[in-house]
Amino acid sequence: MHSLRAAVATMLFFVPLATIGQSNPSQPLYPNYPSETPKELVPATATFDYTRREAMIPMRDGVRLHVVILVPKGAHNAPILLTRTPYNAIDQTTHLSSAHLGPSLYGYDNATDVIVEGGYIRVVEDIRGKYGSEGDYVMNRPIHGPQNPTPVDEATDTYDTIDWLVKNIPETNGKVGILGISYDGFLPLMALVHPHPALKVAVPMNPMVDGWMGDDWFHNGAFREQNMPYIYEQAGTRDNDMRFKWWTANFDDYDLYMRAGSAGELGREHGMEQIGFWRKVLDHPAYDSFWSDQAVDKVLADDFKQEGIKVPMLLVHSLWDQEDIYGAPAVYKAVKPLDTGNDKVFMILGPWHHGQEIEDAASLGAIRFGSDTGTWFRQNVLRPFLDHYLKDDAPPLHVAPVTVYETGMNRWQTLPSWPTAPSTKPLYLQAGFRLSFAAPGTEGTSGAATDSAAVKGSEPKDFDEYISDPAHPVPFRARPSQPIGYDFPLTWPQWLVDDQREDSGRPDVLTYTSDVLSAPVHILGQPIAQLVASTSGTDSDWVVKLIDVYPDQVADHPEMGGYQLAIAMDIFRGRYRESFSTPEAIEPNKPLAYRFALPPANHVFLPGHRIMVQIQSSWFPLYDRNPQTYVPSIFWAKPEDYKRAMQRIYHAPGEASSIELPVVATE
Repeated sequence: MHSLRAAVATMLFFVPLATIGQSNPSQPLYPNYPSETPKELVPATATFDYTRREAMIPMRDGVRLHVVILVPKGAHNAPILLTRTPYNAIDQTTHLSSAHLGPSLYGYDNATDVIVEGGYIRVVEDIRGKYGSEGDYVMNRPIHGPQNPTPVDEATDTYDTIDWLVKNIPETNGKVGILGISYDGFLPLMALVHPHPALKVAVPMNPMVDGWMGDDWFHNGAFREQNMPYIYEQAGTRDNDMRFKWWTANFDDYDLYMRAGSAGELGREHGMEQIGFWRKVLDHPAYDSFWSDQAVDKVLADDFKQEGIKVPMLLVHSLWDQEDIYGAPAVYKAVKPLDTGNDKVFMILGPWHHGQEIEDAASLGAIRFGSDTGTWFRQNVLRPFLDHYLKDDAPPLHVAPVTVYETGMNRWQTLPSWPTAPSTKPLYLQAGFRLSFAAPGTEGTSGAATDSAAVKGSEPKDFDEYISDPAHPVPFRARPSQPIGYDFPLTWPQWLVDDQREDSGRPDVLTYTSDVLSAPVHILGQPIAQLVASTSGTDSDWVVKLIDVYPDQVADHPEMGGYQLAIAMDIFRGRYRESFSTPEAIEPNKPLAYRFALPPANHVFLPGHRIMVQIQSSWFPLYDRNPQTYVPSIFWAKPEDYKRAMQRIYHAPGEASSIELPVVATE
């Protein structure tokens, strides 16, 4: 890296970029031989079925934000669908240069069929500091308060934007809905704080909510190392300049992150200390006020307790969301108790990857659903919900408080509420790598597995053990490890449904399996990992996976024979066992309890299938390696800090590990 910088410093191109190609921009260089390029090209769009406008909207502090407005031809008293984005408003409204609105919008982040068929005015705005907008960019700009002393935030910018739109778009009926996916889904949540009166509905889809607890940056304290390129490119320049893309010298991301050692060192090699958000991440490895103050579920709950919920919202969650699997259910849990009329907070949970709800969604990876669940959502939930609150003729609403897809049975369900604290039934880890609903040491082991690998006649132990070696971390998916991305040939969106068989055969992964099920087992809610574990080190990560194992042969889909489908998986960094804000070293070789929630599920383990639980201590390179030696900050762990450790999972009476399953009756 130092040699590269030195080479760049010796290159002789010190001419300011703004002056390249012109001597005096106010005068032609050769007056007698004028340019053939017009000063401003005006497209001929008379045959288009929409009109396109752009504007710079002034905010209350004088900063102007760039907005693109697409108005269907002949629109009259039409509502506005607004998306605010850090990802380029021009790109999101010009997926294809077309005379038709549909092809222009088709792609991220547009529910195109809903927009076009509903006759909506489509508005997309660059947020402060990105692309065509003025001002400074702050990643997930916090609400005005301890983490943001300025008078502006995403809530005020949304308010000012809506105020301008309803006063300056003559074709509108004055009603605005806001929606978006991921970062674009975080922004509709912020719009709910002191909302503009014209904001009638919000649809946050797969929103970023709490970057430390379980969305983009950390999961239960373990850092999502493969998101470093996103930070570098998103926060490094205003327009994600192609000249400053994340670089690598390796085809396999596993090799890239191993070579660097720690995440801090990899960031230093890439010059990331120049980026303000990266410096904040390094300074706040624990869940201190920097993270908790801007956790959107907490922000909304505090606001709604004082002012009430003023705008109806539809929270959209993907059951296999590989990026923001924490956010939407966390918001629901925080604010639904404040919905005293049961008419403001709705949620849908679909069988999708991150953002798949606006695409064809008949399958995800190898898993087939038998119908296009994305189109079903848009036509039966999203469009009726938006139309009800935004159309002047206000058709009646027939959307249930909760709509959820039941995986395994492959069907939609409607519920009066989502179980945020369901009753659970422990599924115990047993000797011989078995799973059973009967506690260890109790009479009657119906439902327990008989693992062929168990040694018959041997004395059962109170624990199972494995060596966790940071020099050989468990890959989070089959190598070569691809970078994060959505364009072919990358398969990042489907990694949560990858076949887990490769891991189940590793010596550093413990695998527990039930008997073949004779009756269905239906879970609805969040499973809870309840481990009793010890490590010979002074820090450790624990990864728990709840898996549906298909029959050895599947007649109509032979490729699914023995498939190990992950239903819920997550990681927990052991130093936070007592407190997320105050990490502590782990006492070596002492059995300790670790309890953490897995992502929500609505799944039926069918007869003929088996339930499996896998446990391991690394998930690389998606998450950074735990050195297994306690250090103040894992970001700056040294090579000598990374040490092998003996990991033990206990299943003795009185200290039994289990997965608490939210089991419900099967209809």
